[in-house]
Amino acid sequence: MTASDWAGFFADAAALDREAYLFLEYYLECSGDPELAAAHFCSEQSTAQWRRVGFDEDLRPQFGARVVDLEIIESGRRAFSYGVGSAQHAPVTACRIRIAHPHGNFGPRLPNLLSAICGEGTFFSPSAPIVKLLDIEFPDSYLAHFQGPQFGVAGLRDLLQVYDRPIFFGVIKPNIGLPPEAFSELGHESWLGGLDIAKDDEMLADTDWCPLDRRAELLGAARQRAEAATGVPKMYLANITDEVDQLIALHDRAIERGANALLINAMPTGLSAVRMLRRHARVPLMAHFPFIAPFARLAHFGVHTRVFTKLQRLAGFDVIIMPGFGPRMHMDDDEVRACAAACLEPMGPIKPSLPVPGGSDWAGTLRPLYEKLGTVDFGFVPGRGVFGHPLGPRAGAASIRQAWDAIVAGETLEACAARHPELSTALAAFGQPSHAGGQG
Repeated sequence: MTASDWAGFFADAAALDREAYLFLEYYLECSGDPELAAAHFCSEQSTAQWRRVGFDEDLRPQFGARVVDLEIIESGRRAFSYGVGSAQHAPVTACRIRIAHPHGNFGPRLPNLLSAICGEGTFFSPSAPIVKLLDIEFPDSYLAHFQGPQFGVAGLRDLLQVYDRPIFFGVIKPNIGLPPEAFSELGHESWLGGLDIAKDDEMLADTDWCPLDRRAELLGAARQRAEAATGVPKMYLANITDEVDQLIALHDRAIERGANALLINAMPTGLSAVRMLRRHARVPLMAHFPFIAPFARLAHFGVHTRVFTKLQRLAGFDVIIMPGFGPRMHMDDDEVRACAAACLEPMGPIKPSLPVPGGSDWAGTLRPLYEKLGTVDFGFVPGRGVFGHPLGPRAGAASIRQAWDAIVAGETLEACAARHPELSTALAAFGQPSHAGGQG
């Protein structure tokens, strides 16, 4: 590629029709000239060869991805961050590039979008073996083709009649191995203690020993009893993660028997499958994060979790459960906040999704989580922090509500615990208020 050739893969963002492009931000490590590497990068993920032999034409103005910003972070490095590729007798440059990619190349189709921005052309571009997709920005013209969440944060709050606090979830534990009868009793107790939503674990499928039909029937009945006893709406969140051709039938079976929200593991099932289900769904859809960490964990390679969050919102999830704060989840605070922001920030006509940062939470982690997010628009999802409470799940759920009451009243957990044995027992069982616990 000559200098005149690769110049065609650069553009002034101000001169482009922003409605015709997605804007992508990548981290890149390359050998040799970083401008040439960036041009190759755009070429490979869009037009590649941009004219036919013997024809005076140039397809790049309409179809080419183009660099609109190139920032050199570090130059003259002796090696790449990871042991892939080689410096090819040239120093390594780390850079951040912003690319305008014409979405007419693939249309409003999530599989085709991912094939373009995370595919062969992106991760096998010449001289750039280290790549991480950091962010994606959609124009309103693209977003208009997607339904997004059916209920969103406001709709979920309306269903639960909860407006001035976080929404309290609980992962029923033991998560694997219980028959439906024991499982439903635990859910019932947690609702009576104050949970809004009792949920299946993301690994609990439609099994012989805990079939979805029976589980939904018993949890649905238990939910109704809890609603009658407490006078407030409750939700049972049933996991219907399965083969794609089973999703519609599982939705119908679970809802007919008593579930009123559904959990789908977004990436194992596939975003396109979720979008299909969204067109059919009559209840809120909630995402869990299996299979995201292998793409996102490395600092300089893969796809940032914020991108997955945006794509899940686009596909139609009302709630997005994500790795939360604390050492167990291996994510720094800024990344968690970035994912929560991706759920709530303006996104054209697409409704906000409720962010649920999770992992090892209990009553003592509620305040730091709230303070780090700076909003009540989040979900709180303990597991053993409710179902491993020494006094049982009703007390575990009550301890969460008491912890929130302490926050609202501006008092310490210890002061509140002096009046509430449920919270006092949680403090004794699970340790000091922090995100260093291991309750799961």
